[in-house]
Amino acid sequence: MSFANQFFVTPVRLLAPMEGLSDPLMRRILTQIASDLGRPYDWSVSEFIRVTQHVLPAHVIYRYVPELKTSSRTQSGTPIHVQLLGSHPQLLAETALVACSLGALAIDLNFGCPAKTVNSHRGGSVLLEEPRVMRDIIAAVRSKVPSHIPVSAKIRLGYSDTSNMGDIQQAIADSGADWLTIHARTKTQGYKPPAYWDKIAQFTQLPIPVIANGEIWNFEQAKRCCEQANTAHVMLGRGAVTRPDLIANVDKPEITMTWAQLLPYQLAFLQGEAKHAMALVGRYKQWLAMLSKGYNEAQALWTPIKREKDRESIIKYLKT
Repeated sequence: MSFANQFFVTPVRLLAPMEGLSDPLMRRILTQIASDLGRPYDWSVSEFIRVTQHVLPAHVIYRYVPELKTSSRTQSGTPIHVQLLGSHPQLLAETALVACSLGALAIDLNFGCPAKTVNSHRGGSVLLEEPRVMRDIIAAVRSKVPSHIPVSAKIRLGYSDTSNMGDIQQAIADSGADWLTIHARTKTQGYKPPAYWDKIAQFTQLPIPVIANGEIWNFEQAKRCCEQANTAHVMLGRGAVTRPDLIANVDKPEITMTWAQLLPYQLAFLQGEAKHAMALVGRYKQWLAMLSKGYNEAQALWTPIKREKDRESIIKYLKT
């Protein structure tokens, strides 16, 4: 059975990898919400694991993807795919093999991260300027990883502009990638609206599934994205953090989650895993700031909570 027939029989809905945001705790909470709403994510992709000078050992991979210890699934049963980032084909291939030995269900390769520090070290979206290197990386990983484990790639439309989209498309075609996810902006465009979903359509000429990503915040945008991109498959990012019910809402707009319904999940987040309580408080504030774009109640809470440093005090605010 081909990977297309195995994974893409129906439209897929994925939770995006978001550096500094979609860590294991956030993945656990968001995938639990999706499951409880009756529309689980088909899978989620981990934050990228940077591979630079040597093959990464198991303990480093486990730190980024602890779900590997639980059959590569979150507590709600959502599969997690391991994402790697780097520019050295052989090191990435060998690290991918280590991840597979730990139980990785799939390997995803990041060519979309726009962060300056990442790009300055020849990682992420800067490699869109070097399509042959992208091809070599994907091909090396695909040849090393067992044939029953898929290898996918995530890209943007280009680095400074879209002038070499054709070369990027050909590199993907020659690489052996099993599917492709495209954030519908260039690196230079960052996360600034709009997203150019229509430009994804060119890539759907490839004989592999294509997943659209970028600027999907509600049902209408998801619908327009699929129409313009010529694909039924979408990956949800910041919109899924701002409105955790988005996963269900993109297919059934009548399904929404009230603030009261979301509160238990926020409390569970504040009881989650972190290096220390202050780190957890900081992570929660980051989430609350994003929730304030989707919920009026979050806006009201932001003022008293934004300077709060004590976790128990924040929990009391949420319970009152």
